[in-house]
Amino acid sequence: MIKPLHSRNDSAVSRLAPTMALTQGQDALMAEVLSFCRAHQADDHAVFVIEGDAGTGKSLLLNTLFTAIQQAARGQDIHDPLYGTHNFLLVNHPEMIKLYRNISQNQTALRKKDFERPTTFINRAYGGARRADIVLVDEAHLLLTRSDPYNRFRQNNQLEEIIRHAHVVVIIFDAHQVLKFKSLWDGASLARLLSGVPVVTRRLEHQFRMHAHTDVMQWIRALRDGILRPLPAPQTFDFRVFDDAQDMYDAIRQRDMQYGMCRMLATYDYPYILNGQDHFITEGRFHLRWDRAMPQARLPWAERPDTIDEVGSVYTIQGFDLNYAGVILGPSVTYDRATDRIVIDPSRYEDRAAFTGRDGVENPAKVMVRIILNSINVLMTRGVRGLYIYASEPGLHARLARLWEERQVSDAPQSGECL
Repeated sequence: MIKPLHSRNDSAVSRLAPTMALTQGQDALMAEVLSFCRAHQADDHAVFVIEGDAGTGKSLLLNTLFTAIQQAARGQDIHDPLYGTHNFLLVNHPEMIKLYRNISQNQTALRKKDFERPTTFINRAYGGARRADIVLVDEAHLLLTRSDPYNRFRQNNQLEEIIRHAHVVVIIFDAHQVLKFKSLWDGASLARLLSGVPVVTRRLEHQFRMHAHTDVMQWIRALRDGILRPLPAPQTFDFRVFDDAQDMYDAIRQRDMQYGMCRMLATYDYPYILNGQDHFITEGRFHLRWDRAMPQARLPWAERPDTIDEVGSVYTIQGFDLNYAGVILGPSVTYDRATDRIVIDPSRYEDRAAFTGRDGVENPAKVMVRIILNSINVLMTRGVRGLYIYASEPGLHARLARLWEERQVSDAPQSGECL
């Protein structure tokens, strides 16, 4: 049965709502974190780290956990260590904070003011606000690791400041989604910052977003390391390589009419300036504008029906599900025939802001490549039902076309088989 456009059960709000059932593993982890919060709520500092790849249910778990904490904080059991506690969920992503606040409208234990941007929380703390008891941080890999006066952050590390101003901190962390030099995290830097603090780390492994066989995620993980594997086998998850970007857009529009929440996405390889003007991506017959900055819009970009006529960036879509994602790999994503590997050309990446703040960074050229590969990882892990790919650079375009032909041949009936 075809779902109506933006049906409630298929919206970002419903997929992240605390009314969604958790798996047995998620339930067990949530119980462990709640016990951790109760045990350490009166301590000076304690940190719980939840790791996992994109699509492993981290944000759903975090929002369900935060709802349970706030229910206890605002409940009737005065003997619960969480009763009367002062808690926040911090979200650095402007589109995601819209989503969390929209969800809060349907939960009696939640208030819009419970959700803040990290810089707002830190600056309020320095302004004399009461110290928080428990702070949850979604997408902690987006937290700043250096001073950034432009974003009104004047200290050295946002996570360090959040820990300073809270008793218990619970963070979601994925080093493969780091997108800027200003937020340069890896496992080692996180471990250094947390040394001396009571820490528990757990990892979510099961893929919930992409309804695909393991070979799809293996292919994407290989790609984020620059490796091109044979394409995933045909399956219910609709994985395709397109020769023409306009054909891919036509297919995405058709899927959007069927299922809703199907969008075009692209690597940041096309000019995009926040000057109030429209900026376009052109690939042959394909010509479509980048997403428009609409901070006052109530719905996030992925939820707005009009954005079928736009191309989303990694900053627009990070943290969100789509039913189908059509991903344009732009000119920075090239191919080396001699090594049969993806080669990233940072000079063709238009997001120069991602590369600011390189002072003191060892091997910045290598970090640039990693940032671009991380952005591709984010774009390619959005689709629940399908992933469509188009490559701009001629060498990669031809190599993907050959891989697609090889998959088509391998899937064709052999001599003597019935069609």
